[in-house]
Amino acid sequence: MDTPSPFLIGLIRGINRFTDITGRIVSWFVLAIVIITFVVVVMRYVFNIGSVFMQESITYFHNYVIMLGAAYALLKGAHVRVDIFYRPSSARKKAWVDLLGFIILMLPTCGFIFYISWEYVLFSWQMLEGSQEAGGIDARYIFKTSILLMPALMILQGVAETLKCILVISGHESAVAALDEHVEEHGL
Repeated sequence: MDTPSPFLIGLIRGINRFTDITGRIVSWFVLAIVIITFVVVVMRYVFNIGSVFMQESITYFHNYVIMLGAAYALLKGAHVRVDIFYRPSSARKKAWVDLLGFIILMLPTCGFIFYISWEYVLFSWQMLEGSQEAGGIDARYIFKTSILLMPALMILQGVAETLKCILVISGHESAVAALDEHVEEHGL
């Protein structure tokens, strides 16, 4: 059996590394949410002081965790799937299911989300849209940019996952297993 292309392995490894780094950075936003929420509660109930800016920052960080962390969840296999039939299947059957899912469902959906959101986000950037609340974050355009970043990151990781499926289907399961071993788990 021939070995997979070093370029292909390098491409998958590079995409996985980028997604892993992005996910690790975004994971710190969860800690920021907890700290800011604690500060907002203490300010409100102990000192009777409110901060729209801090309350909106919680929403911003929460948005980034979900939108920018989706590709990381895909990399780690953490997306929800109905695995009644999937779990006991062979690696090759799983690869076929995943490949068809990426090509037929995920990639077109992400492409559509990117396409229909482009003008909406562009308009927000053109007017440098700010908060609707006095004292809020005057960077709503950055908040809305995640609408474009999420499908772009998902498509990028989807390409890597599609290539992994193709490798498994073509008999290079050990090469894919070696790729997945390099992406270790972490606590935060």
